[in-house]
Amino acid sequence: MILTITPNPAVDETYGLEVLDVGGTNRVDAPLRRAGGKGLNVARVAHAQGVPVIALAPVGGPNGRVFTRELEASGVRHSLVPVAVETRRSFTLVEHATGRTTVVNERGGALDAAEWEAVRARIIELLDHGVTVLAASGSLPEGADGDFYPWCVREAERRGIPSIIDTSGPALLAAARAGATVLKPNHHELREITGTDSLDAGAAILLEAGARHVYASAGEEGLLHFAAQTPGQWASARLPEPLVGNPTGAGDSVVAAIAVGLHRREDHDSVILSRAAAWSASAVLMPTAGELHDSHAELAQALILTSSTAR
Repeated sequence: MILTITPNPAVDETYGLEVLDVGGTNRVDAPLRRAGGKGLNVARVAHAQGVPVIALAPVGGPNGRVFTRELEASGVRHSLVPVAVETRRSFTLVEHATGRTTVVNERGGALDAAEWEAVRARIIELLDHGVTVLAASGSLPEGADGDFYPWCVREAERRGIPSIIDTSGPALLAAARAGATVLKPNHHELREITGTDSLDAGAAILLEAGARHVYASAGEEGLLHFAAQTPGQWASARLPEPLVGNPTGAGDSVVAAIAVGLHRREDHDSVILSRAAAWSASAVLMPTAGELHDSHAELAQALILTSSTAR
């Protein structure tokens, strides 16, 4: 099974309205409320596609109880670690008239040393019992050990299990140095940590640091795949025209597609890249993250696939 790890989960609340009146009063219907966080979204997508998955997250407080109830109702297999700190909330405002999406994320409260140890122990327990891929996603809560994601990579590698890390900032570079199988930054995250606007140059920095594959999402430019074994070359997949909708779950759908591909031991450029680009595009058409539109197979057929070499 695929193991998804969400160290900083949230109760996601998604509101829809025609146009956000900034500074004014906005009336909306009751939100769509669900257990969220990037790893949870990955788990939902894999589960919906019939792939065995288990979602791990620390949860606590009244929000944690809401989180747990919704996750139990979803049918997604999960392993939740109880903690004292309140599970945070995330608010998404989707403007139907413009296609703009505004996200407000609460910061996650700090876990104590014993709680982090419980999270790590649960991860090791699962890694030793049938996990085929480890996918760890999202930000870290305040005060977290910066070695958490590299530790996940090392523990997976020790057992011959591929790892996918989807995060940003110093944690992204640390995961590369630990030898992550796959990193999944977007173009903003790649520029932030590497200091370059060039996608191929930024990916090269992460590959030279130790990562084996980098999937970089770049908006209208689509999804690009870089591999350490073919330096200076990359493959890309994009739609002829970008889709308008809610992009908050697009990157998580990319991670889900990569995880499914590694679970099935499929080839990156000939299989995984196209699936990841199509799933990402179809996620934009859904009102909440963690879901794919039924058109993802048709979107895969419409992709423009290219191969490029650095000059």
